Amino acid sequence: MASKSEDPVLGKAMSFFFLAISLVLAFALFVLRGGFNADQSLDSLARRSLDPEIALWNGQPTVFEFYADWCEACKSMTPDMIQMEKKYENRLDVVLLNVDNQRWQDLIDQYQVNGIPQLNFFGANGDYKGKSIGVLKGEQLLEISDALINDRNIPDLFGPGPSTQLNSINGLYKQSKGSKLLEAMPRSHG
Repeated sequence: MASKSEDPVLGKAMSFFFLAISLVLAFALFVLRGGFNADQSLDSLARRSLDPEIALWNGQPTVFEFYADWCEACKSMTPDMIQMEKKYENRLDVVLLNVDNQRWQDLIDQYQVNGIPQLNFFGANGDYKGKSIGVLKGEQLLEISDALINDRNIPDLFGPGPSTQLNSINGLYKQSKGSKLLEAMPRSHG
């Protein structure tokens, strides 16, 4: 049996050990959750999103992004989505809808989400303008947003491939009815 004088020392050492482990785990969790750049995450953008019905009927153009937390292509587009949201704040609604959340299943079915990221575009009166499947670059997002805000046709998009000729030969893109927007097939997600 240990003497009474050793118990407080052992107890203090164990306390410091558990405190150190707790601090290391807290720091690891902080880093994994985005650290100081937490506002740059899909989750933070989704939390700021309006309800889809409110967004469609509040008199502002709307962009729905169907995404998943595990989707690397969705994550890569996040900084550009945040930039778009900030630039067009109070003029464009950006709504993120996680495909793994059963709450959005009716919208996933309605808009035939087959690949992610999928962006659906709506005019100020809630009318459907088109969609895009796959990663869009920041300048493409800004160009589309500008067209929606100014009630112009959405510009043609050629997706991740640099050559429209290659895209049409391989059948990776098809023309959407009623829109100039080119749509990538589902395998374009990451």
